[in-house]
Parts: sequence; C-alpha cells; structure tokens
Amino acid sequence: MEKTLRNTQGDSTIHKLRGMIMTVEQLSVFVENKPGKLVEALEALADAQVDLRALSLADTSDFGILRIIVDKPDKALDVLSKTGFLVKSNDVIALVIGDRPGGLASVVRLLSDASVDIEYTYAFVGHSKDHAYVIIRVDNNDAAIEILTKCGVTLLTEKELYTM
Repeated sequence: MEKTLRNTQGDSTIHKLRGMIMTVEQLSVFVENKPGKLVEALEALADAQVDLRALSLADTSDFGILRIIVDKPDKALDVLSKTGFLVKSNDVIALVIGDRPGGLASVVRLLSDASVDIEYTYAFVGHSKDHAYVIIRVDNNDAAIEILTKCGVTLLTEKELYTM
C-alpha cells in the first residue's frame, strides 16, 4: 500500500511472516531534471548521516524519480521534505536470488504464474558472490510474499538489509 508521508499520515499494511516484517520501506523522491537537483538530495541525506542501501533513478524530460532504500527512512523522509522534495513511501520486497543465468527469470515466473503484477524492479549490491539482491514493487505484496516464501525464495527484512 502506498502512503504519502509528506502531507498526510496513512496506515500501511504490514506484511509479516513468522513474526517478521517481510517488506522494506522505499522512499520515492521526485527530483527536477535540472543540474544540481540530484546532488542536492544526495548531499542532504549525507549531511543527515543517512546511508543509502539501494537506489534507482528513472527520468523524464522534466523530472526524475529517485527510489531509495536507506538505513533511516523516517529521518530521510524528514530531511528530504524539509529540503523541498516531494517524497512518498512504499512497501517493497527485497529478494535474495541465485546469482546465475535465469535466477531472476525463475522468480518472475513464480509471480507471473500467480497473476501478481510486477510494477518495477531494480538490483542492488550485496556482499556475496553467490547471490543477487533485487527490489520488486508488486500490485499485491501479500500474495507475492506468500508465493515466494512457499517456493523457498529468501526475502530480506529491513534489519537484514540495513546491516548488509
């Protein structure tokens, strides 16, 4: 479930499995497509001692969407909002998959066969030569978590991701 934290306070569905939260908070930062705007956001995070764990940047001619996973999402949200950026929070899923040809395809097949729509995905760096790490945004986190865990796919919690 998406919630706009800058302007309103909303309730978020918390996806749990065996008592552990299985989604990760991602911030989407809307950045004007002008020189200096991206670095302004990144420097604001650095000055606040917020560490980036994963990121993706998609752009259009007018603006970009900087999607980030950080170790202190509440602090990042506050800092970026006070710096003048529009920031939204989403629950996404962090996956650990085999770093081999077809590793990601096999996970996407599981979701496709269960009619779970993937809105976007991006990879991030971890400290393993045997595993790849991927963030996915889907239309139904509960269904995705259920099918992935049932099929033995490892999901990362926020705590695990922050300490990588």
